[in-house]
Amino acid sequence: MGFIRVGTSSWADKDLVQSGWYPREMNNPAGRLAYYAQHFDLVEVDTSYHAIPDPSVTAAWAARTPAGFTFDVKAFSLFTGHPTRASSLPAHVRPPAGLDRVTRRDLGGERYEEVWRAFHTSLEPLATAGKLGVVLLQFPTWLEYSPAALRRVLHEADRCRPHQPAVELRHGSWFAGEQAARTLAELRDHDVSFTCVDMPQGQPSSVPPLLAATARPAMLRLHGRGAGDYEYSDQELWDLSQRLHVLAPGEVHVLFNNGGGDQAQLDAARFALLCYSLAS
Repeated sequence: MGFIRVGTSSWADKDLVQSGWYPREMNNPAGRLAYYAQHFDLVEVDTSYHAIPDPSVTAAWAARTPAGFTFDVKAFSLFTGHPTRASSLPAHVRPPAGLDRVTRRDLGGERYEEVWRAFHTSLEPLATAGKLGVVLLQFPTWLEYSPAALRRVLHEADRCRPHQPAVELRHGSWFAGEQAARTLAELRDHDVSFTCVDMPQGQPSSVPPLLAATARPAMLRLHGRGAGDYEYSDQELWDLSQRLHVLAPGEVHVLFNNGGGDQAQLDAARFALLCYSLAS
């Protein structure tokens, strides 16, 4: 089937810390990450979407995890067109006081380039340790398909090189009718990992649960299926495990981002056992 990594989209979320999933003695960031890495070999870094981590922080992450552990890092919000807190920018590129949130246009070309350089610097300790997976570009729900939007998506993906870019598209127009095949073909031609999403359907922001691999690693993010109840049933997890062959052969990253508390960790552990049983 291929090599399947299973993890969750956070290890330090406040709700998770308060859920009781961590033993009481794991009461600091270093201890929690080390404990998490005893249970999973993959995690998604969400904090990098809100602010670029200092290289000393990413170096500590690498040091606190065993060989073979992988971090998928979410790209900084500015790169995907989300309004970004000015205070979260590197101090030397912040615009004049008065702007609370900024976009690329507010910064101008050179400052924007400097933010990308800072982001790449933050990734280096993970890359050097062999623990960097993908850089995940999660584009906003309002980004509709157009030729110009596609060029922008591919351009920002290329900015992630030499690291592997993964793209999550969150507007249904990218997958409407024959456009789905064209979208996947463009990502495949440019060696960009398509992020498959399993989520509740029937909502304005829903995208179809399309399984496809356009580059390696293949990506699957799981948000639950029921409105207000995001726990996966045993049958749902079994069905998903049976369909993973669509994303194989090759490495597959499966990330649970469903519910609050420790729901993602509990479902990820159940799913990992299913994958292990299939591989053995």
